[in-house]
Amino acid sequence: MNQTLPVVKMYSDFKSPYAALAFEPGLDLPEKYNVTVAWRPFQVRQRGAGERSTYSEYKYQYSFIDVRRWGRPRGMQFEPPIRIYDSAPALIGGLFAAKHGVLREYGCEVFRRFFIRDFEIDQADAVAGKLAELGLSADAFRDYLAGAGVADLQAARLESMSDKVFGAPFFTFDGEHFWGYDRMPLLERRMREKGFAKDAPGVIIPPKPIIRPDGTVYVRPLATA
Repeated sequence: MNQTLPVVKMYSDFKSPYAALAFEPGLDLPEKYNVTVAWRPFQVRQRGAGERSTYSEYKYQYSFIDVRRWGRPRGMQFEPPIRIYDSAPALIGGLFAAKHGVLREYGCEVFRRFFIRDFEIDQADAVAGKLAELGLSADAFRDYLAGAGVADLQAARLESMSDKVFGAPFFTFDGEHFWGYDRMPLLERRMREKGFAKDAPGVIIPPKPIIRPDGTVYVRPLATA
């Protein structure tokens, strides 16, 4: 296949639990579709306890109930962070990992450990240590963090503004936006409609179960691709 494959951009922030849920499924999209996935860092703005409105506090508390429901079948744990984090060091670490072909391994471990309160995403030494565990140079990362990494993160920020990104996870595909882990089925439906699915037309696609707020599970009727 010589033609250039369409690109799905996936914007993530390591302090977003929904971005944690979407990270591996997002990277896996090329297994099912004739697309490439380009990961981009995005810093989500957060407010700490006492800075949120009453309704925002309700939403924050609910979000961790929600991600635990989604994550439990996948063996993922989610504990709310105990403070507000500047995720820039970890995001620059992601850019560094991507340049060296270990984005998946790095991202999965950073998400996992951050949400069990075992990793400080705003600490350069912690990020350097994780990259060293993956076989990369901690010193090379520190040099990148102090120089080109800042410029690369800024370039990603400007790109996110051009793409009108406002949260994470956030996907762009063929001029359309898909915000949130629960919008991934819509993204996949669009790729199917545009003919990028790798399986044959007419195959039965098992729908993903939908977990309602009351904890009950709904499964959509089967449909053909």
